[in-house]
Amino acid sequence: MKCSFNKSGMLYFAENASRLVVKSLREKGYDFEDGAADQGTPADVVLKKATELDRIVVTRRRRDFKKLHKQNPNHAGIIICTEDTNHEALANRIDAAIRKNPDMKGRLVSVTRPS
Repeated sequence: MKCSFNKSGMLYFAENASRLVVKSLREKGYDFEDGAADQGTPADVVLKKATELDRIVVTRRRRDFKKLHKQNPNHAGIIICTEDTNHEALANRIDAAIRKNPDMKGRLVSVTRPS
């Protein structure tokens, strides 16, 4: 099933986006930008750029983005993830989090790997 979201379906990967996760999310209908991937871009710069583009940040830098969210929740949304080598499962959890929270504006959502 393709994603039916407009702006909510647009993602911005903060760093180290697995190509397999990206591929799976594309197949689900998500558009994404990974311009900050592997560049060591500071978290505040990533969030500013994503906000300008009206894209949801997807990141594993949980501490940095929790702090930024508390300082200023005026953003398109932040999804913080734990590391998972099961790329398909991670993509499914990201998709489920967005579907559960279709209006991500100003929200921080945690996506964790099951124990």
